[in-house]
Amino acid sequence: MPRTVTLTLAQLNPVAGDIAGNAARAREALAAGTEAGAALVLLPEMFLAGYQILDLSVRPAFLADCWQALEALAAETVPGGPALAIGAPMGGRGGVYNAFHILQDGEIRASVRKHHRPNYGVFDEKRLYLEGPISGPIEIGGCRMGFPICEDIWFADVCETLAESGAEIILSPNGSPYERGKHDIRVTHAVSRTVETGLPLVYLNLICGQDDQVFDGASFAINPGGRLALQMPVMEEAIEYVEIMETNEGWRIVPGELAHVPDTIEQEYRAMCIGLGDYVRKAGFSKVLLGLSGGIDSALVAAIAADALGPENVRCVMLPSRYTSAHSLEDAEACARALGARHETLPISEAVEAVGTGLKPFFNGMAADVTEENIQSRMRGLYLMALSNKFGELLLTTGNKSEVAVGYSTLYGDMCGAYNPVKDLYKTRVFSTARWRNANHRPWMQAPAGEVIPDRIITKPPSAELREDQKDEDSLPPYDVLDSILEHLIELEHSVDEIVAAGHDRDTVRKVQSLLYISEYKRFQSAPGTKLSTKAFHLDRRYPVVNRWRDMS
Repeated sequence: MPRTVTLTLAQLNPVAGDIAGNAARAREALAAGTEAGAALVLLPEMFLAGYQILDLSVRPAFLADCWQALEALAAETVPGGPALAIGAPMGGRGGVYNAFHILQDGEIRASVRKHHRPNYGVFDEKRLYLEGPISGPIEIGGCRMGFPICEDIWFADVCETLAESGAEIILSPNGSPYERGKHDIRVTHAVSRTVETGLPLVYLNLICGQDDQVFDGASFAINPGGRLALQMPVMEEAIEYVEIMETNEGWRIVPGELAHVPDTIEQEYRAMCIGLGDYVRKAGFSKVLLGLSGGIDSALVAAIAADALGPENVRCVMLPSRYTSAHSLEDAEACARALGARHETLPISEAVEAVGTGLKPFFNGMAADVTEENIQSRMRGLYLMALSNKFGELLLTTGNKSEVAVGYSTLYGDMCGAYNPVKDLYKTRVFSTARWRNANHRPWMQAPAGEVIPDRIITKPPSAELREDQKDEDSLPPYDVLDSILEHLIELEHSVDEIVAAGHDRDTVRKVQSLLYISEYKRFQSAPGTKLSTKAFHLDRRYPVVNRWRDMS
């Protein structure tokens, strides 16, 4: 009979900084692996500490706590039982390593240190971590296993060195955040490594929300030849048991379950739900509130919140002014009712008039302008923050990426809030996502199925309703035009000439470019929100707040 080895793959959700809690989850995985007769229980990159933990990882007291917990976990591994492989930071001469530890027979048997440190987008690992040497394979259960950490499989050298030094299978622990199209990119790199080395490869990824990043799981295993042997669920926790078998051609992964990989719009909707849900719960809250205006952005945020936390934990507040239409009042109430969320109305007209009266000695004789519009928005922010403080409900903000990009928002007004799930979703994608949610329901969604966002909210012209007959297109290009220009400027980093060559009006492009740059100070003060694209505002795109440069081509 050919030799076989059982692996336990634990695609689990850690909490940043919760060393004791993460260690408890590791013990659960170890118990499951012990019951299954596994030789190895594999957890993702930096699981014990949480990821990304930024400068926390170089704090000496934190490192000491991690090492103490690691030693305690190691003491719980017993002869004849499975080894436990887990990621945690590790102090070294002159700094800290992003490391992966093999715990076996009551001790820390080996520590693999990450060689390639990503230093782009949301990653800043060259500032935080030392470059580790390329480690050799480790024999477990009669099979020599190599452990390249995350970025180490994006390049050929680490896996090739492991193969040359006798590795028979590649097991790669990862902390890879979601972004559009990322799963296919990961698989492509994994296939390249199997082709180059002739070895099977297991890719194990975190599943969690951490600040603006969502780690989507979607772990998989590939045999030589690029044949998919296992696909774990996307955007959910899972423990899978994988057998590897020794054959005449070397060790091979016995084919297992192939979970469904949802399309992009579903993955993004669930990412926003996970990002919001984990942010709220890990910050110690259970309930949220938001201003539900009768517009599409706040309606979509309400749906995300209800699906992530349960409708009973969502308070929707309509804050009408003298310019709020009857349709908006009706639509907001209908949306909250369809979701099963709490709905309340809190007029701001008297408060706005009181502010106007107070400012009259200074503003007397001056025409009304955006100042008065912003007072309305800021009064809503004041009311919502008061409710948040009084009732301990986390306030959500609702501006989409198009608005965030061009500053179509008010500091200390509609920008008030602790988290914004749609921050990286352009307005055109907000529309398509709302339609998708109305037409689709999944078991993990906690809100009801059906049309939870009334059709009139989706079809009516967008408006901030801060003056009579106001429409967004009074001051902005149509959203399909605006979003196309913004994608060229932000995601693609194209010049004005390139965007004009793609079919856009030069004056419009220059106007949008100007709005993008002068709004940096607002983004600098904005709430975090779920990263979905390759260039989400915050860590992906870092521009100076004061900046006079403009592309004048």
